[in-house]
Amino acid sequence: MHGAEQEVIFRQVHEPGRLGLSDFTNMDSLEVTIAGQLLDHLLYHFRLAYSGFEHGHVILGGESYVALAEGLQNALWFLGGAPHDHRSDSLSAAFRNLTTDEREDLTRRYEELCAHYHMKPTRNNKGIAHENGSIESVHGHIRAAIRDALLMRGSNDFDDLAAYRAFVDEIVSRRNAHNLKRIEAERPHLQELPQRRTTDFEEVVVRVMRTGGFTLRKVFYSVPSRLIGHQLRVRLFDDRLDVFVGGTYLMTLSRGRAHPDGRHSQVVNYRHVIHSLRQKPMALLRLVYRDQLFPRLEYRQTFEALLERLTDKQACKTMVEILALAHERTCERELAERLARTLDAGELPDMAELRKHFAPDPATLPVVSVHLAPLSGYETLVAGHAGERA
Repeated sequence: MHGAEQEVIFRQVHEPGRLGLSDFTNMDSLEVTIAGQLLDHLLYHFRLAYSGFEHGHVILGGESYVALAEGLQNALWFLGGAPHDHRSDSLSAAFRNLTTDEREDLTRRYEELCAHYHMKPTRNNKGIAHENGSIESVHGHIRAAIRDALLMRGSNDFDDLAAYRAFVDEIVSRRNAHNLKRIEAERPHLQELPQRRTTDFEEVVVRVMRTGGFTLRKVFYSVPSRLIGHQLRVRLFDDRLDVFVGGTYLMTLSRGRAHPDGRHSQVVNYRHVIHSLRQKPMALLRLVYRDQLFPRLEYRQTFEALLERLTDKQACKTMVEILALAHERTCERELAERLARTLDAGELPDMAELRKHFAPDPATLPVVSVHLAPLSGYETLVAGHAGERA
């Protein structure tokens, strides 16, 4: 009878083509694994307020401009148009630990992204979830749909990230099918898309160190040693790094993340360093990124077995030769399977036998004799054609 006044929530009438909303939702509760490894990820979620059109994109890092730009542009180009207004949350997670200048730069980039698609950018007030209610309230539904689909599938494990992303895309497509009539009715009210996408990455210049790589965002990335001392231009996406020297594309690297406690991490390809490691095999024993160097679990298990039964020097030399064999003969998977069978039998790998199996002795290869035709034969052929024309 005499209580304090409380906040009133005002339901809104949504016009077709007017409002699109973006938000992130945590998916850790689903306990999805990739090749047996737990996947720490978010889901970028876009929705049209009028028709209920949805788009989801698996995000490996936290909330960031790169994640928002990539997910939003994927949604708009799949939809085939852009709403007049775009609303996101305050992106407080993306702003965390940033300086004032960095926050202003992030705000500017978000406004430029919306301007590229002629959308008016808006944000709900920090901590007021119901202001983004047209998408916040749907998060639970899409998580439940994915959870149910995982139960029906019978497994939370996927071979790779691409397979999991395809799985999520299929679920979102099914949800859109229920609203197909409203989506088709809203499409004519959307704005036309520009001729091309705008940037959905950050660009950073790094220098390759004597250690055979560069460090970016507390992650060490290995690159071919011929690049030591050179400056590289790196385009930083949510799940990958595109590496350029000048304007020339070099390679794509999987993006790594620093440990939750702030410790540095590493993304290493053994092919980048194996030539130097063969000259200094004992460096493997206490290498900072030793565990990340092994391309498959079987290689790490083999090294552990070698250390238990051989001297450190013998174990390191044998392991380095095994990695070199995998690189030179491009037999990484087949060699891993053979190593697993050897360990299961309680034995250690025999390098002589492995070389014989994967790298045949050149003396055993057949000799192919090639007899080159004399050049005078070409003159006879040309002369014959000239006579026919005459």
